[in-house]
Amino acid sequence: MQCVHMDTLADTHQSFQSSVTSSAVDASLPLVLGTLPRVVQRNARSFGSRIAYREKEYGIWQSWTWAEAHDEIRYLAAGFLSLGVQVGDVVALAGRNRPAFYWSMIAAQYIGAIPVPVYQDSVAEEMAFFLDNCGARFAVVGDQEQVDKLLDVSEQIPSLGQIVYIDPRGLRRYDQAHVHAFSSLLELGKEKRAQYSAEIDKRVSMATGADVGVNLYTSGTTGRPKGVVMTHDNLLVTARNTCQFDNLTEHENVLAYLPMAWVGDFVFSVAQGCWAGFCVNCPESAETMQKDLQEIGATYFFAPPRFFEGLLTTIKIRMEDASTIKRKLFNAAIEHARKTGPALL
Repeated sequence: MQCVHMDTLADTHQSFQSSVTSSAVDASLPLVLGTLPRVVQRNARSFGSRIAYREKEYGIWQSWTWAEAHDEIRYLAAGFLSLGVQVGDVVALAGRNRPAFYWSMIAAQYIGAIPVPVYQDSVAEEMAFFLDNCGARFAVVGDQEQVDKLLDVSEQIPSLGQIVYIDPRGLRRYDQAHVHAFSSLLELGKEKRAQYSAEIDKRVSMATGADVGVNLYTSGTTGRPKGVVMTHDNLLVTARNTCQFDNLTEHENVLAYLPMAWVGDFVFSVAQGCWAGFCVNCPESAETMQKDLQEIGATYFFAPPRFFEGLLTTIKIRMEDASTIKRKLFNAAIEHARKTGPALL
């Protein structure tokens, strides 16, 4: 497994070109910059049959290719336009890591809106602060819990108009005038795709790397959380540099388990995922994360030091109870790693 080292965010803006080989993205090219939607379009053209997203639900992995993901994103973009999303509008998102959220963020960018993911474990008052502070007009959330939070503090968020939920359990009797099912939004987008296709293409073509790509909030440990505005150039230059550093290609498998509201997940699961064209896998739950990680055979994995410390502690405890031969083999391997590891890094 590899652990990414983030390079300094760059602000250099360069024109976008889609010069890629048919089998892989040439990370050495100084171009392929512009906006995330254009990079997604490139992926759909260049390796549309490769798996782009997986999600485990009810114990079964479901997959979408880049071509299929591109279609879903276009449908969502048309659905957003049908709900009245305008250029510069803010679309807030709250929930666990799911392809639907990543598609929603990119779909918002397709039509010039600004995605703002927020922490799903925020209490209602915290959610109210985030959405009011960024002026969110639309929200895509995971389930009934998130919908209830927003409805409870709706008076504190005067800008919020429409709420879209992904998991329909418990929401059948809610006010459907302002609360919509994600599946219904997709179907609406499919119905309206011909009507809005030209408008979507126009907005994608007019966007530049200097436009806002996402607004991410700080944790607020030293005061009120602050919104950090990042342009497409910020995101794509970082994705390019880190993909070059770790030699990442479209053949990687990563696990998207970190909070979507954190800049790390947005860089790894969205910016790098789009740039390199690799597969982003979403676990079934936090409890099944390590099992899901083993199942997908991740080739690229990012985690904070505490995760690796916990993993090392678990292994050492198990080795204490292992047989003498296994302990000797383990200790010999560790000694070899201590000599060769630093040189490899």
